[in-house]
Amino acid sequence: MSTRMVRSADGTQLRAWCNDGVGAPVLICNGLGTPPEAWPRITARDGGYRVVTWYQRGLGGSERPADPSRVRVEDHAEDARAVLDAFGLAQATVLGWSLGVNVAFELALEEPARVRGVLAVAGVPGGSFSALFATLGVPRRLRPRAGRLGSRALPIVGPLLPLVVASLPPWYDLWSPAAIRGPAQEAAHPGALRAVLHEFSRHDWNWYRHLALAVAEHAPLDVTAVRCPVTFVAGRYDSLVDVREVRKAARTVPGARLRELPGTHFLPLQYPRVMLEELSRLAAAAG
Repeated sequence: MSTRMVRSADGTQLRAWCNDGVGAPVLICNGLGTPPEAWPRITARDGGYRVVTWYQRGLGGSERPADPSRVRVEDHAEDARAVLDAFGLAQATVLGWSLGVNVAFELALEEPARVRGVLAVAGVPGGSFSALFATLGVPRRLRPRAGRLGSRALPIVGPLLPLVVASLPPWYDLWSPAAIRGPAQEAAHPGALRAVLHEFSRHDWNWYRHLALAVAEHAPLDVTAVRCPVTFVAGRYDSLVDVREVRKAARTVPGARLRELPGTHFLPLQYPRVMLEELSRLAAAAG
């Protein structure tokens, strides 16, 4: 693994990362504040891919922008371009998770020649706050407001409790075969889970909230123009992204594939083998 500082278009210095692997290029547009270790199989040096990613502005060693308003999804897409350029990648298969799905589709629409395919995990292309809290029964029209109100608790609650609790299915399904195949797999990767929790514990949560609220302003994207292969992966117990919104998004992308899993928002940790399988399938479809 190697890291380097990459200068984005507005001068912000980003801490970027490469697995130093050999193979087809992959760009990870990660979940907000999530380290590369969240993808234990894909980021392995001998995994068959050359994987690059970066830490979002103000997180994980990346600088905060001189203009605090430059934290829109469009700014993250600029950062993605800067990372591709820094590692000499003309094209890549783009893997997005959560916020990263917004970024991946922004990049695919703005720079279609650079995106060979999009693997969209637990996210939708824009309008993310309208997809929140579906499993809690919050009506769609109230979800953006509930998301903004809930973000006020981030500096207080921190990551540990919501991350661990959200990674479990409903209590009545905890011991079902689906749950054993899903969340139990986190225990098979204790190093990855520990790295993710550790990274989250170090965030400045006031700044994190600032970044999260910027995502709320990202309007739904018209993705009908996307022509590269696209795969959506959704968790049926995801409290942060309504699986129905993911199905709707998949229907709007010509030829998109949709796979639903009995998991939560943290599918990369719950289903690392499935993530690698779907990435391999997408890369093959992209030629």
